[in-house]
Amino acid sequence: MSVYLNNAATTWPKPRCVAEATVAFLTQGGANFGRGTSSQRDLATLNTVLDCRIQLAKLFDGEDGGNPRYVTFCSGVTEALNVVLKGFYKYKCQKRSRPPLGSEPVMRVLSTSMEHNAVVRPLRGLEGEDGVETVFLQCGPGGALDLKLLERTLGDPTEGKKKFDLMVLSHASNVCGTLQPLEGIAELCRGAGLPLVLDSAQTAGIVPISLSKLGLAALCFTGHKGLMGPQGIGGILWDPRFVARVAPFVEGGTGSFSHVETQPLEMPDKFEAGTPNLPGIAGLYAALTWLEEKGTDTIRRHEDQLGERFLKKLKEVGGVLYGKPTMEGRLAVFAVDFFRESGKNS
Repeated sequence: MSVYLNNAATTWPKPRCVAEATVAFLTQGGANFGRGTSSQRDLATLNTVLDCRIQLAKLFDGEDGGNPRYVTFCSGVTEALNVVLKGFYKYKCQKRSRPPLGSEPVMRVLSTSMEHNAVVRPLRGLEGEDGVETVFLQCGPGGALDLKLLERTLGDPTEGKKKFDLMVLSHASNVCGTLQPLEGIAELCRGAGLPLVLDSAQTAGIVPISLSKLGLAALCFTGHKGLMGPQGIGGILWDPRFVARVAPFVEGGTGSFSHVETQPLEMPDKFEAGTPNLPGIAGLYAALTWLEEKGTDTIRRHEDQLGERFLKKLKEVGGVLYGKPTMEGRLAVFAVDFFRESGKNS
């Protein structure tokens, strides 16, 4: 008997309804999105996509909040972060000519030392462009960002021009499971007028997140981890005020405004050029329905209980744990070094 322990990479097994919905779309539906007639199959696809947007807006912004128009589908959180970061840079460049060498940068981004490469690599790539600077704040030994350090870095927003244009943050580490103090970080960003972009790869579907209550500019998510959906589908939930400050960098057919030769700026069309992963959306919608019935609180309690058991047994067998030593302020995601405990590693 094998035990699957790699849910931080992708959850498995998926709820049965996820596979059933994906297969049903491919075998019984299959119509494209906004590219056909008003047949029953076309309308069924439109309904599935809209229903999935509604569920995501509801999950990430409460029963009465969230506008499904501001849900963008992508292949996953990596593409979502690229859409936001590179689109924001493109918009900044459009609004301002590139500065001469040594002058004020076009874009300064704040992040942390605990980021996934889905954040780090797009930022490092942007640093190769003219006028882009990134500052990575060092997190503490447990993996959390010190709010006082962030406060000092942001400075007094009343003293002249803002130091940064954007902050991007991974909600929780995929290595050691540490949760960032998101409410405190969001409050400081709001006070400084700094848009905050959240990478929720490890927390979506596990930890409650409200875009409007936190004042997030954009919430990037993937469907195949805590949301229990298939691989290859994810997206962005946008603050309507921020979305106007991000330019699309993938352009093409949207099944709408076909007489216009430039990318539509209306949402959700603005960032959804080309045919989306419709079987993935069908599977994700089934997963979201399953999550709602199961209850994310129930799933989180179960994961915390398993985490407590793991930590208890780890103390018995020995080993060095990276990150927080209890389940407070963390997910049930662990990095352990048994060799260092036994003295076999220096």
